[in-house]
Amino acid sequence: MAEMASQTLLVIDDDVAVRTSLELFMKQSGFRALSASSPDEALTVLKTEPIELIIMDMNFSVETSGKEGLKLLNGIKRDSPNIPVILITAWASIQLAVEGMKAGAADFISKPWNNDHLLQSVNTALAISNSKKTIDKVKPERKKLDSLYQLKNLVGEDPEFLSILDTIGKISSTDASVLIVGESGTGKELIAEAIHNNSHRKNQAFVKVNLGGIASTLFESEMFGHKKGAFTDARHDRMGRFEMADKGSIFLDEIGDLSLNDQVKLLRVLQDRKFEVLGSSVTKSLDIRVISATNRDLSEMVSAGDFREDLYYRINLITVKIPALRERPDDVPLLVNHFLNNLKITYKKPELRVTRGALEWLKDLPWPGNIRELKNLVERSVLVTNKDTLDIDDFAGHYHVHRKKPVEKNLPPVGSATIDDMEMSLIKQALKFHDNNISKAAKSLGLSRSALYRRMEKHGLDK
Repeated sequence: MAEMASQTLLVIDDDVAVRTSLELFMKQSGFRALSASSPDEALTVLKTEPIELIIMDMNFSVETSGKEGLKLLNGIKRDSPNIPVILITAWASIQLAVEGMKAGAADFISKPWNNDHLLQSVNTALAISNSKKTIDKVKPERKKLDSLYQLKNLVGEDPEFLSILDTIGKISSTDASVLIVGESGTGKELIAEAIHNNSHRKNQAFVKVNLGGIASTLFESEMFGHKKGAFTDARHDRMGRFEMADKGSIFLDEIGDLSLNDQVKLLRVLQDRKFEVLGSSVTKSLDIRVISATNRDLSEMVSAGDFREDLYYRINLITVKIPALRERPDDVPLLVNHFLNNLKITYKKPELRVTRGALEWLKDLPWPGNIRELKNLVERSVLVTNKDTLDIDDFAGHYHVHRKKPVEKNLPPVGSATIDDMEMSLIKQALKFHDNNISKAAKSLGLSRSALYRRMEKHGLDK
C-alpha cells in the first residue's frame, strides 16, 4: 500500500459512527483520510484539500430520500469530474445507488460493508483514475503493446483493435468488473483471458461459465455448489463455479441470457462477495475478479425490463466493445496466417500457404460469424483440399456452402409483421434448414441452445 500513502480520501456521512469507522480504516490502510458530515461541509473540504477519492453515503435525511446525496454527487462530478466517488448505501436503497452510477459514481458498496471489498473498490477506482491521467496521446503500436503485456493469442493491427488491447492492458492491473460486448465469434473469451493473464491474479484460477447453457433450475447448484442430500439428485458434495474462482477470475459468458430470477441471485453475490452452498447455512466469502460478456444490447434489455439495471451497473464498471471482423478487414490476412501456422503444426503440413489473391478475396467477405467463421473456413479448406497452396477456388465453394441459410426468405412484409412474427419465422426456417438440429440452428441464429429453447417455448414451437 506504500504507493497509496500520500493519497487523500474524503469520507462523507452524517452518521458519526460510520464516518469515524471509515476514516480510521482508510488511515490504517495507508491513506490520508478526511471526513465531512454534510454536503456543505464536504464542498468546503473539496475547495481547500487535494481530494483524490470520495466515499459517501447517499442518504443524509429521511425526508429527502437521497435527493440531497444525488445533488451533492452531481455537483462533485460537475466541478471535479476526475475525482472518483464510491457510494455506500443500504441494500434496500440499491436503486438510489444506480441513480448515482448514472450520475458518474465509480462504484457502490452496500451496508454493512466488507472492509476488504471496500479497500479493493478504492484501489480499483484510484488505479482507473490514474490510468486515465496517463493515457498515451500517441496511437499504440503493436510491438510496444506486446512488450508490455501478454497478448499472444490476440491477432490484429487495426487501430481500433490496438486501442482495445491498450485498454485491456491498462485495466488488467485493477480489479474492476469488465463487460465485454461484441457479436458472436469476435473473440470475447480471448479478451477475457488476456485481462486475467495480465492481472495480479494470473497464477490463480480462470473459471469460464456459459450462463446461456445453464438451466435456471440448476443455476444455484452450478454457481454456488451443493451439499450431498441438498436435493433429490445431490448424491455428492459439489463445488460451485464461484468457489472454484476464489482468488482468481470468473468469466460470465452470455450474461444477457440469464433469467431475471437468476439475475437477482447473481447480483447478491457480486454485491456482497458472499454466498452459501445449497444445503449449508455457512456463509463463504469470495475474492474474485468478474469479467462478463454478451452479444446482446444490455442497455436495451434494461429499458425493456429484461435485465436488471442494478446488475447492469455492477458488471460494467469498464466496457470493452470488440469490433466485428468486417470492421477490421486488414486484419483478415493476419488471422488467416495465424490459423495456418497452427494448422501446419496440427496436421504436419509445414508448406501450407494462401495466395495473395485469396487473401484479398477473403478480406472482402462480410463474415457474419466473425473470427470463428474465418477460422472454421480456413481449417475446413485445408482439410478438404489437401493442398499446400490454397487459392480463391479452394475457399469459395466451402464459404457458399457454409452460408447457405435461407433464413431471410418468405418473411412477412415489414409493415404487417411484428418483431415476434419475424423472430418466429426466422427460428422456423433455421430449424427446417438444419433438419431440427437445435445446436446448428442456434449457432446460425447467433443464439445459445438454451436461448433458442426459450424462444421456441415462447412461440409455442415444438421440435
